[in-house]
Amino acid sequence: LKKNGIDFIIYDQIDPEPGLRLADKGAEIAKENGCDCVIGIGGGSAMDVAKAISILLTNGGRAVDYLGLGKISKPGVPKIMVPTSAGTGAEVTFTAVFINEETGSKGGMNGDPLYPDVAILDPELTMSLPPQVTATTGIDALTHALEAYTSIQAHPISEMYSIKAITLIAANIRAAYADGRNIQARENMLLGSLLGGKALAIAGVGLVHAMAYPLGGMFGIAHGLANAVLLPFVTRYNIIGNLEKHARLAGMLGQDVQGLSLRDAAEVTVEELHLLNRDLGIPSSLQALSIPADRFHEMAEIALTVARPVENNPRQPSVDDIVAIYQEAMAGAADY
Repeated sequence: LKKNGIDFIIYDQIDPEPGLRLADKGAEIAKENGCDCVIGIGGGSAMDVAKAISILLTNGGRAVDYLGLGKISKPGVPKIMVPTSAGTGAEVTFTAVFINEETGSKGGMNGDPLYPDVAILDPELTMSLPPQVTATTGIDALTHALEAYTSIQAHPISEMYSIKAITLIAANIRAAYADGRNIQARENMLLGSLLGGKALAIAGVGLVHAMAYPLGGMFGIAHGLANAVLLPFVTRYNIIGNLEKHARLAGMLGQDVQGLSLRDAAEVTVEELHLLNRDLGIPSSLQALSIPADRFHEMAEIALTVARPVENNPRQPSVDDIVAIYQEAMAGAADY
């Protein structure tokens, strides 16, 4: 930008779980400086804030005014996204997720005006990610692709994105975690994350995300970590909702399930998700995150209000079902 004589300001007040006030403050600074373009460089939180700032510059008001679906009437200023982690796929989605500081709940702005105009993927920007962040953001990307694949809204186009994303991530996440300098693994993870974002933009996500929201909103657990811990347990719950797809997932995750029944192959999927978490140093239980069990019912009620992910899920849960999944996740996984 300097080389081309383009004036810019830097807004770097970003939290791992951003609150709405960060978008409001960023938009205020951008207006004061006459900004006519927003570039989001960073992980999903930075890109979500950048997308929201773009919308606030043209639509006015406060970020809270646009929580929900279809509340954004005008396109934002041009926005360019440059992800530095392979995780959220926010560079290609129409969603920006925030903590509402007034209520403590987590929710998103959703609408076509939030789609970025340009996404720039440079794997070299992800090479400095520490292993733990590589792991949690990578499983976040896998969760997007997996939930989009099993979503009741899935169709052949979204499945094309999901299948490729799952295959790329499963084949490369361990290598990227083990050696951050592995540029090929980093590139494949970025592409897998983007394709997972394309899939979720079409088919949506599911119960993992709904159950992860209270972990972020109530206890400040990072989104990727919350998804990663919950993913194997929710997947096991969902198996009977679409046995065939959950069986196919095992092959996408690199497992040979030839000759197995659909149910046994689906169980291999769950086992591989547990093993993947173990290999990546991700906690095997909610207990490791110090989540109090006496809050599970409250968490379940909140999760059930996250309407679109719950509706997309292949198995429709009750409050008691969600409490039971939290309890299983509290107990943790057996050794795989």
